[in-house]
Amino acid sequence: MKNTKTKFLNRSESKILAHKKQNSFLTLQNPRFLQKIIFLLIALILLVGCNKNPTVTINNQIVHVELAQDNIEITQGLMYREHLDENTGMLFLFPNEQKRTFWMKNTFIPLDIIFISAEKEIVKIQNAVPCKEDPCDIYPSNKPAKYVLEVNANFSEEHKIIEGMTVNINI
Repeated sequence: MKNTKTKFLNRSESKILAHKKQNSFLTLQNPRFLQKIIFLLIALILLVGCNKNPTVTINNQIVHVELAQDNIEITQGLMYREHLDENTGMLFLFPNEQKRTFWMKNTFIPLDIIFISAEKEIVKIQNAVPCKEDPCDIYPSNKPAKYVLEVNANFSEEHKIIEGMTVNINI
């Protein structure tokens, strides 16, 4: 009888140990599990932080935008483009708010240039025409702007977008 009891306890203990061993993978003490958790957290942070579809919304109209953030992208802008899809554009992100001036040198498509303040209010809309050679017209904001949105010509008129409206920038 004593022997049977010992076998029973040993069997019971071995089941508990097996169960613990099976579930030990799901503990933070297991380096492989911890590595997987860290990898998943980093992937999640990167996915949340990288919005692949930045948009600007004005008067309930969503514009999918490319971002121009550094000096090279800002200088290049939409130069040499022959087409811009409907409801798309380029959003220029500047580090500060100041009066801005744009021109259309080597820009082949007519554009609306929408100057936007740091408070995300439209301060000026300019209708810009292509320019292939100097001298090219310049298009000033007249008021300080932190953002500039370039979209196809007449976009503002078609969607009843006017100065003073607020925009939502989702980048």
